Amino acid sequence: MSDCLFCKIVAGQIPANKVYEDDDVLAFHDIRPIAPVHFMIIPKRHVDSLAHCGPEHEAVLGKILTLAPKLAKEQGLESGFKTGINTGRGGGQEVFHLHVHVFGHKG
Repeated sequence: MSDCLFCKIVAGQIPANKVYEDDDVLAFHDIRPIAPVHFMIIPKRHVDSLAHCGPEHEAVLGKILTLAPKLAKEQGLESGFKTGINTGRGGGQEVFHLHVHVFGHKG
């Protein structure tokens, strides 16, 4: 989507502090962190929200959720972390491109 902030990050049109990238997903630090470590993992292919996912998204959703603990550990979240997926306006979603927040405190 040409007007999607996260699609522009994926395309390299907007800079981001990247944590991880492969052919399917991108992880980058949140610009408004709510914890000392706060990054997001997004699918590179646009999907509005978790509510818009179907069977065709199972592989990328699985990849995101299995990547979360690996990246959390690499970012210093040794003792645990939280994840969050805001879905829809009523769920607090502000950028309408699926993203999984990973956040916590080092130590």
